[in-house]
Amino acid sequence: QVQLVESGGGLVQPGGFLRLSCTTSGSISALDMMAWYRQAPGKPRELVARMFGSGTTTYLASFAEGRFTISRDAAKKTVYLQMNSLKPNDTAVYYCNQQRGPQDYWGQGTQVTVSS
Repeated sequence: QVQLVESGGGLVQPGGFLRLSCTTSGSISALDMMAWYRQAPGKPRELVARMFGSGTTTYLASFAEGRFTISRDAAKKTVYLQMNSLKPNDTAVYYCNQQRGPQDYWGQGTQVTVSS
């Protein structure tokens, strides 16, 4: 059973930055789909960014464009979400997701709070 562990969340002021990390207990193959989702209180989970394990970004939400970047270090089995110019409405629990064929794995989530 693959386990994903997120880290890097916390409290940050508006305009600040955070880098989230997600380490998989398995591996990251080229055809895996690695993604970050988020869920704010009272709202459905939404896709933030997604990339192939090869490193090609396939999706970036409109709210993330120009501010967030997804990347990965396959050797470290880690996917990152660099978040800059954070806004209060970026406050949410951020989840990592790994898809390999029909298999779908989720992390436990890391809280990001943007507040002054």
